[in-house]
Amino acid sequence: MTTFKDHFSGHAADYAKFRPNYPPELFDYLASISPGRELAWDCATGNGQAAVGLAEHFAKVTATDASAQQIESAQPHPSISYRIAPAEASGIDPDSVDLILVAQALHWFDMNRFFTEAKRVSKESGILAVSTYTHVSINPEIDAILSKFYHETTAPYWPPERELVETNFESIRFPFPELSPHQFKMRQQWNLAQLTGYLRTWSATKKFIAARGFDPVDSLMPGLGNVWHNREHVCQVTWPVKLRTFRVQSGAGAGAGKTIHTEKERGGPFDPPLPCL
Repeated sequence: MTTFKDHFSGHAADYAKFRPNYPPELFDYLASISPGRELAWDCATGNGQAAVGLAEHFAKVTATDASAQQIESAQPHPSISYRIAPAEASGIDPDSVDLILVAQALHWFDMNRFFTEAKRVSKESGILAVSTYTHVSINPEIDAILSKFYHETTAPYWPPERELVETNFESIRFPFPELSPHQFKMRQQWNLAQLTGYLRTWSATKKFIAARGFDPVDSLMPGLGNVWHNREHVCQVTWPVKLRTFRVQSGAGAGAGKTIHTEKERGGPFDPPLPCL
C-alpha cells in the first residue's frame, strides 16, 4: 500500500487561494521540448495551478494528487482530468505520456518507485520535468524580515525533505539523461494580507502552530507594518523557479548520470526588486 507525507490536506482551500502561479514561459518551454502534445501528467498537482498551465499546450492533462482535499480544491478545466492517486501508482496507461511535470513536490515521493512509474507511463523520449522554488523576494527591508522568519522562527519545523528543495535535488541520482537546466520567475502582485496568507500555507508554519499553540505569522505584523505602510497597497512578489528536465528512455538506468546540453539555457539575473505600488 502506498502512503504519502501529507502536509497540505488540512489547508487545501488556503493552499489554492494563496499559492503563486507559475509563469506562462515555463509551460511554453516545456511544450517546446516535449516529443508530442497529446497528454501531459501533472504529478502531485495540489490545487491544479500547473495543470492549468499545461492545458494551454496539451490536448489532455491528467492531474493526480494523493490528497482528496487538494483534488476537491483544484481548478476545473475541460482538458484536465483530476484523479486521486499517489505519484508512485498513477493508474495512467503505459507508454502514453509525452511530458511529466512534478512542480515543487518530488521531495515527498518514494523516488525509486516514482522513477519506475515514470518509465512505465512515458512515451519513448518523453520528458520528465522537475521544478522547485524557494525564497520569496519583495524588497530588501521586507526580505530581511521574511528571511529571519524562514531561517530562525520556522527553521526547526521544516521537514527534512526541505533540504532537497534547497539544493535543487543535487543529491538525487536521476536514472534519465538530463537536459540543460533552466530558470524562470514567478511574480505576483500581492497586498499584505495575501503575503501573510501565503506564509500560513507553509508546512513549517502549520507545524509551529501545532507545537506551540500560536500563529508565528502574527509576530511579523508589527515589523511588516512599519515597512508596508498601507496594507492594501500591492507589491511585486517574486520567486526564482529552477527547472530540471530529463529525457526518459526505455531500459533501466539508460544514460544515468549523463547531462545532455541540447537546449540553450534561459533565465539569467533576476530583476531588481520593485517598490510597493
